[in-house]
Amino acid sequence: MKTGLNINRALIFIFCVLFVLGANGMIYADDFIEDGPILDLCITDTWECVAHQPPEIEASAAVVIDAESGRILYQKNAKSRRAIASTTKIMTAIVALENGRLDDKVRVSKRAASIWGSTINLRTGEELKLGELMYGMMLRSGNDAALAIAEHIGGSVENFIVMMNNKAKELGLENTCFKTPHGLDANGHYSTAYELAILARYAMKNPTFAKIVGTQSIAITNRNLFSTNEMLSLYPGANGVKTGYTGKAGRCLVTSAKREGFEIISVVLFCSSRSKRAESSKRILDYAFNNYKPHILLESGQSLGVVSVKRGLREKVGVISVDGIKLPLTQEEKANLKTEIIIDECLDSPVHKNIKVGTIKFSVDGEVLGQSDIKTAESVGAKTYVHYLKDVIGVWFKLIKTKERLEN
Repeated sequence: MKTGLNINRALIFIFCVLFVLGANGMIYADDFIEDGPILDLCITDTWECVAHQPPEIEASAAVVIDAESGRILYQKNAKSRRAIASTTKIMTAIVALENGRLDDKVRVSKRAASIWGSTINLRTGEELKLGELMYGMMLRSGNDAALAIAEHIGGSVENFIVMMNNKAKELGLENTCFKTPHGLDANGHYSTAYELAILARYAMKNPTFAKIVGTQSIAITNRNLFSTNEMLSLYPGANGVKTGYTGKAGRCLVTSAKREGFEIISVVLFCSSRSKRAESSKRILDYAFNNYKPHILLESGQSLGVVSVKRGLREKVGVISVDGIKLPLTQEEKANLKTEIIIDECLDSPVHKNIKVGTIKFSVDGEVLGQSDIKTAESVGAKTYVHYLKDVIGVWFKLIKTKERLEN
């Protein structure tokens, strides 16, 4: 009787410990597995874009940006700080790619092999290439792979986290702070939907990163990996990026999609299920693709006229745009687009090439959507006393010839 009572007490104690840990954000569904098989998942969304109105979605925070310009095309609580789960691994991946080599051999530590949650079942002492671990981290969301990568690149997990936060500062992510390389819930670990999109936009410019996150399945050492990203198989044009799931963060998803040369990035945070996050992602991606089209407003180096030059060897100098501007616009925005050129009316000689002389701005309803500096396209030298003397002599000879013609 006493033995049975002790067993019951032990079971109750274990249950209570697990409950307390879960209540404090230490063990959640993500801690066991990022996501299940996607073969039976489907999007049941029937929403259609009506009167160009932004869609209603379940996600607590969301955003869509243009991958080229960074312009926001849709937003919902986009700049509020949130837990971000395994979307954290976008930063882990880009820091690793910029500081390591894919063929580096990485030995798995006990710390990495012992992490809970989504893993690729790494074993202490096992060796894999950094590139293999990258696939394990980004496709299967392996927390063990993330730790192994962090230790290899940073020398320690703690130093790697410093590298992550330094990169965030470099990218101007003011509302992002990393405490782990894998994204399991931790106090002070957060970002925003908007800053995750900006991070993904930066990361997708790296060809290796883009290749990895666009891969649906791959075989590495002793493992077959399949992506947790449902959008790769469900949404036409999807080519990345990363899923996430913890109790604090809910279901999260960063998606990149490209159609007819128009690439956009969406982020949804805190959805209740995989289907809901897929539906939320589909709605805002559809909204952006259906309502916005990319337009070239300005070419880099485009001629924008001439400016007068005082006391120069030439009276005028050509001016050109510094940057090209390509922006997604709605039909209404395109119709109401205003162009404003602010430029110096006259320049003192000498005029040097590539000197800023003004600005060109494109706006809709008073909101500046894009702008570029204007610079000189060439140099124009200043006149000297010798030039003025030549001018006087030239005028004098013309007067003499004119007089001679009149006398004859």
